[in-house]
Amino acid sequence: MVITATVVLFVSFFIMLFAGVPISAGIGIASVIAACVSGVTTLEGFAFTAAQKCFSGLDSFSLLALPFFSLGGNIMNKGGIAKRLVRFARLLVGGIPGYLAATNVLANMFFGAVSGSSVAATSAMGSILSPLEKDEGYDPDYSAAVNICSAPTGILIPPSGPLILYSITAGGVSVAALFMGGYFVGGILGVAVAIMALVLAKRLGYKKSEVKEEDSALKICIDAIPSLFAVIIVMGGILAGIFTATEAGVVMCLYCGVLAAIYREMDLKTLYNLLADTMKSSATILFLIAASSIMAYVMARTGIPNAISQMIMGVSKNRYVILLIMNVFLLVMGMFLDLTPAVLIFVPIFLPIARRIGMSDVHFGLMLITNLGIGSVTPPVGSCLFVGCGVANVKIEGVTKYIVPIFVMMFVALMLVTYIPQISLSLPYWSGLIKSMGWLR
Repeated sequence: MVITATVVLFVSFFIMLFAGVPISAGIGIASVIAACVSGVTTLEGFAFTAAQKCFSGLDSFSLLALPFFSLGGNIMNKGGIAKRLVRFARLLVGGIPGYLAATNVLANMFFGAVSGSSVAATSAMGSILSPLEKDEGYDPDYSAAVNICSAPTGILIPPSGPLILYSITAGGVSVAALFMGGYFVGGILGVAVAIMALVLAKRLGYKKSEVKEEDSALKICIDAIPSLFAVIIVMGGILAGIFTATEAGVVMCLYCGVLAAIYREMDLKTLYNLLADTMKSSATILFLIAASSIMAYVMARTGIPNAISQMIMGVSKNRYVILLIMNVFLLVMGMFLDLTPAVLIFVPIFLPIARRIGMSDVHFGLMLITNLGIGSVTPPVGSCLFVGCGVANVKIEGVTKYIVPIFVMMFVALMLVTYIPQISLSLPYWSGLIKSMGWLR
């Protein structure tokens, strides 16, 4: 029954995926087919169970954090906050050859630190920096590649919607521990992208900054402080126990809204459009979670996670080999699946394996999100890839030649995060959020 259910579930899902069926619908339909074919239940009986699972999957207070952080990121993009972060980043790296590429990486890290969205970072930084890079003679394909590859730092440096989603899917892993661990992990990924971006910039002959800012360095720094202060409010409030991650999302929205009102760069029509866009994207995510709850139930009833776990463990008992297999599999799947459905599908499968080899839930979660974040920059389904190319008005074929060498450095960063648990666990350990910062025994 297990083999039948596994084959039917994943084959039918990928057939519908390549046929253009929406992912959420494909997950639900594939789950129903697998449940009926494997004899778990009848179609009539499964309809009632599926409805219950959809409701229970969405009945979570923590899920409210996702739309609030998404809205906060959108307000930052349109409210003048992102522009001030870019100016601050350019001030810090202006003396480096290819400084605009370094500015892009650093600005995406800053933006991620207060928005938690890689797609929003791709759109915001691309729309601001692409014209500047074009004016200074940068290859648009190169500029877009750097923007696309540095955007995933936004889902690692807290606050982070995907880390909250992982926490819920994994059964309540500490969001605060995940957030603290994300600082070093996101920083390493950003440094890896920056190194290759600067190497490419040197080969292309890009120079240091010759732009003369109208404002003084002190004023640029002061302008950036209110935006960066959002990080202190969100993380400080969570770590101090003043509010939960969900409440932190509300606080961030209010704070960013006040800043946008002060900067006067967002009118009521823009706010209305932002609210509408946030509602649409949130509804899509919630529908995916509901459908994935059905798939999780079917996999649990048919024993699919345990069967896959035994298969992988049968290949090797060495944790390093097992982790390499998991990473390669997730990187390939990340080329075809967006981050949200990938988290919902693969956490129930791979988390038990990670626990069996002595990996902590926090370490695994950060490795998983890093891996799937890298997948968001790769064709054919990379969300950051499509948004970045659209904003820069370039073709995927041209961008790919620059993405490939940067991807290699991102893979190196992923291996460091995978095999050195202290990278992910040091800050949570020092903060008293976890009891160990190595492999569990």
